[in-house]
Amino acid sequence: MNDTLFQLPAEWEPQDAILIAWPHAGTDWAERLTEVEQTYIELAAAVCRFQNLLIVVADAALEHHARGLLQARGVDPQRLRWIQLPYDDTWLRDSGPITLRDGQGRFQLTDFRFTGWGGKFGAEQDDALIAGLVECGVFGRASHRRVDWALEGGGIESDGQGTLLTTWKCLHQRHPEQSREEMDTILRESLAVDRVLWLDHGYLEGDDTDAHIDTLARFAPDDVIVYQACDDVADIHHAELGAMGTELAALRTTDGKPYRLQPLPWARPILDAGRRLAASYANYLIMNQAVLVPAYGDAADDEAARLIGAAYPGRTVVQVPCRALIWQNGSLHCITMQLPAGLAG
Repeated sequence: MNDTLFQLPAEWEPQDAILIAWPHAGTDWAERLTEVEQTYIELAAAVCRFQNLLIVVADAALEHHARGLLQARGVDPQRLRWIQLPYDDTWLRDSGPITLRDGQGRFQLTDFRFTGWGGKFGAEQDDALIAGLVECGVFGRASHRRVDWALEGGGIESDGQGTLLTTWKCLHQRHPEQSREEMDTILRESLAVDRVLWLDHGYLEGDDTDAHIDTLARFAPDDVIVYQACDDVADIHHAELGAMGTELAALRTTDGKPYRLQPLPWARPILDAGRRLAASYANYLIMNQAVLVPAYGDAADDEAARLIGAAYPGRTVVQVPCRALIWQNGSLHCITMQLPAGLAG
């Protein structure tokens, strides 16, 4: 590829830092704030073992509070950077920047319209988050490109080689007036990819993103796709995830070869006041030297961590307790956004 052309990196390519926003009483976490903060503390501790962590906080009081929690946990303060900005919620996979990079070390922050997952929730502050981070100087001289089209980072997967993976259900919900061909063109042009692979099957009960790909199937090095399977024939997901597995098996690499598929085990149903929660192991976070894997207190946790680790050899596997997160319909990958090396150093 020409060094002056932008491209969308794979998540396993070198990173500077991970970006998160701290939960507070003004977010949807208010009812179980202490519980979810424990997940954020463990996440911060895990990230800072390997690389830097940028934390968005709503104000100075929240920064002071979060600093104290992380200090008590023994998190290295030299690994932390704090940014004060307003936000509606903490799902930075979807409201944070999708970063393109060229071969000359230049970056473009692609800022799609964030609509609160198709208008389900208020999102005005989250939609302005990237511009706020730019104004704070977080990203140095990176260019900032606003794209007036609804898309969330959790809705796409990149292999770093020009292929994008996404789901029809999600993007059709966001843009019911557009054809697949029209959306395909927008994705290719705005994200500098060569082709888009679409999945028509796959969903998780309790997921309000309309089947984000990062809860279902993830690219890994060497033409591997790691995906959430369901081996319980009595479970409502069995047929749909089985159909998704068949779709994945039919996909081909740019060389015309089938992808190497790695199914993940299925957690037993997790209910909250009778409501099924979306416990996907596919919602893991890849870092420079580690893979952080969601744990739900289920017998399948360890096997899921082993299989995910095998797909990203040479990285330390760290399990992060995520049961508190799925109460709000997302998991580990959903609350984080990686920043490519050179962007926020």
